[in-house]
Amino acid sequence: MRIKSTQPNVVDLDMTPMIDIVFQLIAFFMIVTNFEQTQADERVKLPENQLARPPMTPRDQELYVNIGFQRDDQGRLLDPQPYVFSKEGPKTVTGFGSELQMESRVAQAKKIDPKTITVVIRADSDTPAGVVQDLIKLAQDHGFEKFALKAKSQPLDE
Repeated sequence: MRIKSTQPNVVDLDMTPMIDIVFQLIAFFMIVTNFEQTQADERVKLPENQLARPPMTPRDQELYVNIGFQRDDQGRLLDPQPYVFSKEGPKTVTGFGSELQMESRVAQAKKIDPKTITVVIRADSDTPAGVVQDLIKLAQDHGFEKFALKAKSQPLDE
């Protein structure tokens, strides 16, 4: 009698369900990610205030503007001049007018009135108030009328 030699069968795993799960997880985390952090610039050190709180109702249209200083790795100022950090690089407040004009034109092209857009100003705690006022005036010159200032919430002292 002949004995048949049996070779061990190699089991192939079907990876399709695993790939489906990975893509579902990616989609889930993309949806739940806090997109406000994408508007934040780590060079801006926000002031702290006990009265700081998030808005009661979400805003429809927002334009984030970050004002701060060039700092080294230890946080020391490299330049005493505050800059607006934009996609095109750091600019002075007066030099930022062209970007505000462009944002106004883009909004109008999308049939959005710039008056309905809230300009959220994230100013460094060391930024002089006059610089923030100059930025607000410049934004008003380009048709923006709503403004909000961003600050960190400070715990209440007991």
